[in-house]
Amino acid sequence: MKKIIVVLVVLFAFSFANAQDSGMPKATFSKGNMWLEGGITLTTGDSSDDYFALTPKFGYFLDQKWAVGGDFNISSASYLPNSNNLDKSNSYGVGVFARYYFLSLGNFKAYGEAGLGYNHTKLEYLDGSTNMNNGIKANIDLGINYFFTPKWAATFTLAEVLSYNNAKPENGASSSDLVINVNLFNNIFAQPKFGLLYKW
Repeated sequence: MKKIIVVLVVLFAFSFANAQDSGMPKATFSKGNMWLEGGITLTTGDSSDDYFALTPKFGYFLDQKWAVGGDFNISSASYLPNSNNLDKSNSYGVGVFARYYFLSLGNFKAYGEAGLGYNHTKLEYLDGSTNMNNGIKANIDLGINYFFTPKWAATFTLAEVLSYNNAKPENGASSSDLVINVNLFNNIFAQPKFGLLYKW
């Protein structure tokens, strides 16, 4: 609870000072507003696996606080020699979500989001064999949008409260993973899930 209070006080102070200095109009939401949000991840190098991911998301406001939408993700990886003998993997996923903006401090908008979706992954091994994984994903997250213009915002994930993944491989046993993080907040300035949002 103390962490939440500290984060909110810091965000409020920063937002208030920024609004006083810049005179920038506050970002507002209304029924019918839409947004595009997402991020790109790229990792490459001689000592690391090559990895690329694209995670676009579309949302529609039902009113000033509630929004619904869909997301799509695609990723590809080429692996260094490893114990699993993996060579490459390609995956994609689709999902739907509901988002509730529960706090507005100037141009900082804090939200909770619940999502449900489907993932498909193809694994290619060094011996030439392949395996397919199909699975279900579910998540509950807390995040913040900071609008540096009335239409553009930076997105940060503060906490992944709950995540669930169920995988059913073509060859092999099914697996399920449930992770619940209560009172675990990420450093937004070191958060790898930083993204951008455009609202219209």
